[in-house]
Formats: sequence, structure tokens, C-alpha cells
Amino acid sequence: MIAITFLLGLLALVFFAASGGQALPIAEILALVAIFIVFFGAGVHIAAVLGILAVLTGLMFSDRPFWGFAGQTFWGPSSNFVLIAVPLFLLMGEILLRAGLSDRLYKALNVWLNRLPGGLLHTNIAACALFSAISGSSVATAATMGSVALPYFEGTKYNTRMVLGSLAAGGAMGNLIPPGITFIVYGLITETSVGALYIAAIIPSVIVTAFFVAIIVIHGLRNPMEKPPALPLIVKLKALSDLVPTLVLIVLVLGSIYAGYATPTEAAALGVVGAAVFALIEGRLSFAMVHASALTTARNTALLGLIIMGAYLLNYVLTIINVPQAVAGMIANLPVPPWAIMLAIVGMYFALGTFMEGFSMIITTVPVVFPIVVGLGYDPIWFGVIVTMLVEIAQISPPDGTVMYVLQGMRPKGGPITDVFAGVMPFLAAYLLAVGVLMIWPATALWLPALMR
Repeated sequence: MIAITFLLGLLALVFFAASGGQALPIAEILALVAIFIVFFGAGVHIAAVLGILAVLTGLMFSDRPFWGFAGQTFWGPSSNFVLIAVPLFLLMGEILLRAGLSDRLYKALNVWLNRLPGGLLHTNIAACALFSAISGSSVATAATMGSVALPYFEGTKYNTRMVLGSLAAGGAMGNLIPPGITFIVYGLITETSVGALYIAAIIPSVIVTAFFVAIIVIHGLRNPMEKPPALPLIVKLKALSDLVPTLVLIVLVLGSIYAGYATPTEAAALGVVGAAVFALIEGRLSFAMVHASALTTARNTALLGLIIMGAYLLNYVLTIINVPQAVAGMIANLPVPPWAIMLAIVGMYFALGTFMEGFSMIITTVPVVFPIVVGLGYDPIWFGVIVTMLVEIAQISPPDGTVMYVLQGMRPKGGPITDVFAGVMPFLAAYLLAVGVLMIWPATALWLPALMR
């Protein structure tokens, strides 16, 4: 909301400069701001808010007939081949959940990690990280691993806040760890290589995961618990067989992308086929299961698709009246160093994340912010990783983090939402620290893509 309000306010400056000092359309601008705030605050779906705002902005500030560009604007993203990967990755995750493979993944990792300081909390992070590598969605990862993990903590002495915090933080990595859906959308908007973005995200993903593990180790050392009995090595080795389906799918999806054999969309299709094969091996593949998976996928895809359509329409209207270009030129010429502007952009995203859903945030702001970042000399691939990490932070930022509410709704015995808020705070700080690492050392994200070239 801050970003949209800021852009609408800048319309006055843009038109004032373009009209040689004529009167400003203050009433129209304030009306648009008021409409957006009222609709957003009333809980109207973000796609409807974006679409209505686009229509009103076009009618007020442009003389181009609305029907002359709306159809073409909608057709562009809806027919884009890259965007087909989104429902395919969602479908793969749904099949894996219903095939019971996520439960096997959690049990196998628990056998190896439950004696470390922090115990099962490490399993939360590791299971979420591995499942993220095949789901591509933070919400899907949090929902899947939350449904699997929470029953394991019933009747234990684990700190409830740390349990929920670790699951929320681990689930949030669903978009950062390839094949994250956010990278696909960012690549579509900015015309950046999705494969390069996936490669660039590998080291940052490892850094974030390492920070999360460190937090759990510190918590485990400060709050020691009785360790479960040690298991024979043969038992641990047998447990590794439960990791095979997940690892095969990771190799199938990411390996085909990194090796250059498949585009992200084609790799997503391979993942769906692989997930169906493993479901068949498990004896869980049925028409009812496929129907349920497809139905959930269709709902989520339609939700994301409507947001994309509304955002594309608004972005098109703002572009034809030169708002992004004017804003980019104005900010690029400010008498401050580029890093200060970049820091302000990061601060804006962090503020937006406290009340705006991450996917809507990136769709709405990137078309405006991206020209500024490129104009300052920053690499588009590096910025894609930064934006994705900031979207992840938005997913676990109180009071509106989507992932936190997903986990709150899955708690068997309920409880205050403040448990999730408090539990996620150490992991939120770790995520911000990881963003700082990438800003200070951009090569953290850019080294692997340069090496692959």
C-alpha cells in the first residue's frame, strides 16, 4: 500500500513537470489513494483492487481507450510459456503430499538429526529445505511440512514458540530455494533468465539454512533436553531409502535445468510425472487423488493468475503515462550514493511485508523499482535474489505474514497467534542478516552464474 500510494503521489510531480507547471490533478490523485486504502483495508481481494485502480488511473490520466489495450495486456502473461511452470510445481507438491512422501522425508531426516542440540527442530529446517527444492512455494512447503511435523511435538517438552518459528522460517524458504515460483514471476516481469536466477539462489539458500541451524543449535545448548537413544548405523542407513524419492525429484527437476536439458517449465512437467510415478509405486495413485491435487492446484493458480492480470494492467497504465520512467530518472539523479538508495528500497520492502502478501508485493512493485535498480548499476540477477529473500521475509513478518497464519491454522490444540510471532523473530533476524551479507558481498549470488557461463 505504501508503494502504490507513493507512486500515486508521484503522479502529481510527473504531470507537473510534463505540463510546464500547470495545475496538479490533486483531487483525482487523492481519490485514487483513498480508493486503494479503503478497498485494501476492507479486505477486498488484491487482484480486484489492482484492476480497479488500473481502470481509474487510465480514465483519469490517459486518453487511450481502455478497450484498446486491456485484451492484449491480459493475453501477454496468460499465454507466457514460462508461467506454465507455476501450476506444474504446485501440482507436483500436491501429489507428493497426498502420496505420503513428505512424511517419509521427515521421518528419515529425524533419524539422523534428532540427537543434535535442538533435536527435532533441526528436522523441521532440513525437511522444509529439501521439500522446498521440489515444491517452489513457501505456503505449500509450510502447509505440507507443518501437517507432518506438528504431531511429532505433541506431548513433548519442546518450546512451542521455537517449534512454530522453525516451521514458519523453514516454510518461508520455499520460494528462495530453487525452483521457487517467485523467481519465475520476477524473470517474467524483468525478462531475466530464470535458470540464472535459480543458480544464483543456491549459495544464498545455503547461507540462510546455515543461519537457521545456528539459531537452533544455540537454543538447544541454552535449553538442553534429554537426547533420544542412539540408533544403530544400519537403522540410519535403511532410513536413507525414504529420502530417495525426494532426491530423485530434485535431481530430475533442478538437474535438468542446470544441465541445460530443460527449461523451468519443462522441468516442472518432468517433476509432475516423477511425483505421479512415485505415488504409483506407493500405491496411492488414484483418480480421486489426482482430482483432489488438480482441484487445489487450479484454485491456487487462479488466485495467482488474477493477481498477475490486475498487476499487469496497472503496470501497463502507469508505464504509458511514464510514471516508472520519471520515478527512475528522479531517484537515479538524487545526490546520494547508490547503496543508500538500495538500502531505502530494502527498507520499503521490509515495511510492505508487514501488511502486504509477498506475491502481490513483488508483482506490484518490481516493474517500478527494477528500472531504478538497473539504472544504479546493480545486476538484475542479484536483485532478483534480494527481492525474493525480501518476499520470504514478508511471509514471516508480523502481523500479516501468510506462512505464520497457515501454521496457526494447523495447530492441533490451537493457541494464540503471538506464539508464532514470537517464535519466528530469531529466524527473521537471521534472514535480515543474510540479506545484509548479499548486499555487502554481491558475489555471493553472482559467482555461480558467472562460473556456469
